[in-house]
Order: sequence, then C-alpha cells, then structure tokens
Amino acid sequence: MDARRLAVLQAMGITVWVRRTAHPPVAAAPPGTPAGAGAAPDGPQSADWERLASLVEGCTRCPLHRGRTRTVFGVGDRTGPWMVVGEAPGAEEDRRGEPFVGRAGQLLDRMLAAIGLVRGRGVYIANVLKCRPPDNRDPLPEEAAACRPYLERQLALVAPRVVLAVGRIAAQNLLGTAEGLGRLRGRVHRLPGTGVPVVVTYHPAYLLRSPQQKRRAWEDLCLARRVAAGEAGP
Repeated sequence: MDARRLAVLQAMGITVWVRRTAHPPVAAAPPGTPAGAGAAPDGPQSADWERLASLVEGCTRCPLHRGRTRTVFGVGDRTGPWMVVGEAPGAEEDRRGEPFVGRAGQLLDRMLAAIGLVRGRGVYIANVLKCRPPDNRDPLPEEAAACRPYLERQLALVAPRVVLAVGRIAAQNLLGTAEGLGRLRGRVHRLPGTGVPVVVTYHPAYLLRSPQQKRRAWEDLCLARRVAAGEAGP
C-alpha cells in the first residue's frame, strides 16, 4: 500500500487494510479544473445535460423552491462508472450550489480517494432532492417524488456501473423500500426499472458523529468497487 492511500485510510479512522485485488486509480483532474467541473463531452448528450440543468434551475414542482438560494444539480464525471446519491442539500450546499461540501463532503472525498476515485473524475455526485429542506429536515415523500424525474434522468445519462447510496433516505428512495439501513447494507441491490447495481452505505455526516462505523463503511466501499469491476453481484 502506498503512503498516500494509507494516509487516506487513517484519516477515515481505519488503521488496517488488506487489499485483495488491484484496481488502477482514476486519474486526478488536471490543475486548474474547477471543483464543480465534470467530464461532459460535446454532442447530443451534452445538450441533454444542459436542458436538464435548466429545468432543475427553474423548477417549481414543490414548495421547496420558495426557500432555496440555489438549486443543487450535481457535480462530477458525467460519463463515470460510479454515481454517488445522497439525500438533500444542506445549508452550505444551498449557498454554493454543489452537493457534499463542508466536513461531510471532505470525508466523502477521502472515502472515494481510498478506492482510487477523485471528485470530478470517475464519479458523479447528486442528491435525491435538488433544493434544501427547511432546517435540514428529512425530505417529504411528495418532495422526493417531485424531484424523482430529474434524478432518474441523471442516472440514465450517466449510466453508471454502480450506484453508491449514502444514507437511509437516499437508499430508501432509490430502491423504493422502507427497510432500515442496517438491513440494506452488505448486499447488492438493483435499481428498479433499470437493474443498475446499488450498494448502500452510511452518510458521511453520520460517520462524523459515529466514527466507529467507518470500518463498516469501508467494507461497503470495497463491495461497491468489486461491483464496478464486475467481480460481485447479487
């Protein structure tokens, strides 16, 4: 294990790591690339992304639009093999218009780095909701339903090899289930209607409060990595 990878795992609170298979890391973004930039090739799909982003920016499908500062569309590699889905923007995400910033976002970046990914290359990050709920409360079912077409279109455009659902709310909305996170972890699910593999793990904000669960989160990341490499399935 190289020193950089060891440092990342230690930052996650994981002191022991046994690597079973070798997977080359995704290349880091070149110097000067904006943090929110993604790999968006020219052509019809690029136009699809622009139309979708415009629809989200002007969305009034639910009352959340009245209190938002900015919509939080998504960020990262639009052709990457991974897609990370969280629940909803927080205060800092609402201010900046980018998902997973602040301390939870920094931990997510370290988690991804531990498996050879970097924000902006190889992974696209989005939320179930594109607008912040008041006081960071859980999304209401009708709010998630209003945003669902946007997320489904993002999933279709990215066409990931694996979706990493972070947190109970993201997992339940993606999979259409009421099962708790403890029962959803540790196995590979399939996205209804598409069959895309889904692996469930803890939300980084929860891991900040419960660092003893970082070992289990690492197991989830290893499972997702095997799925992305075609080495694991349901």
